[in-house]
Amino acid sequence: MTIRVLVVGLGNMGRSHALAYATNPDFEVVGLVSRSPVDLPPELAGLTISMDFAEALERLKPDLVCIATYSDSHADYAVAAMEAGAHVFVEKPLATTVADARRVVETARRTGRKVVVGYILRHHPSWMRLIEEARAMGGPYVFRLNLNQQSSGPTWEVHKRLMDTTSPIVDCGVHYVDVMCQITDAKPTEVRGMGLRLSEEVGPEMYNYGHFQVLFEDGSCGWYEAGWGPMMSDTAFFVKDVISPKGAVSIRMPEDARSDDIDTHTRTSQIRLHRVGHPDQDLSMADEPGHQDLCDREQAFMARAILEDLDLSRHLQDAVRSLAVCLAADESVRTGQPVKL
Repeated sequence: MTIRVLVVGLGNMGRSHALAYATNPDFEVVGLVSRSPVDLPPELAGLTISMDFAEALERLKPDLVCIATYSDSHADYAVAAMEAGAHVFVEKPLATTVADARRVVETARRTGRKVVVGYILRHHPSWMRLIEEARAMGGPYVFRLNLNQQSSGPTWEVHKRLMDTTSPIVDCGVHYVDVMCQITDAKPTEVRGMGLRLSEEVGPEMYNYGHFQVLFEDGSCGWYEAGWGPMMSDTAFFVKDVISPKGAVSIRMPEDARSDDIDTHTRTSQIRLHRVGHPDQDLSMADEPGHQDLCDREQAFMARAILEDLDLSRHLQDAVRSLAVCLAADESVRTGQPVKL
């Protein structure tokens, strides 16, 4: 079976996913949707770009819809695709409200369609190793995670467009809360967030720097920090630590890493294992997958989910849970109050 796919949104992620489909024999790209004209790479040459998602969905009747648009359209597009009979790959975050995320999950359950959310770190060997080593140490855990981006020029323009609908701690935070939830199976119970608008170029109701703390039922706690813009410091912009009573597991970056380089967000230099009473151990992570290879791996998983009828219920449960934490953090930023989950 060849999976016929419609790709909606041709920004950075949508283009990468389209290339992943074009080079995987399990897929055939039958259509593209974009609100604005874009130059297509040779692998996608000859495909027509539609500006109307509903029209393209009805005309092409794809087996799979890849949704890589801005966050506020994710839930509606995903539900429409499933109601039309298609499986769905949707970029994170799954939705902009918990209610909408649950609507997507309920539609998947009712229609029997597969939904995979774009948590790219789930397919990264270094992050998989970090999660494995942290779980082996046992909790409770302290999570220290951030990703700040000193963005300028075109990258800052992309960030400003993203902030029309989604704050940095929601857009990026869902990845890292998902990692926390994979390490501790305990439920998150409370979130405390703070944020600040550091630029007049950002909408008056939005903030381009934020951080939050999250508490878990087993006593684990953690923080996540994200800031976008030309004013951001690139000192300690990439902190990835998990600490337990028995030691710590950390991802360490090379000194010359750039904070706004998309491959930097997924590529690591080494994992350091620190066990109490033992010498530290550095695990080399050479020859790691870059951004495009990770997108290829995500779409290979999407094919498996469809062709092998994988059970994605835990995947979707985790997606809703991580989104709920980040939206609670956003609520806490705006109200100045902790949010109980």
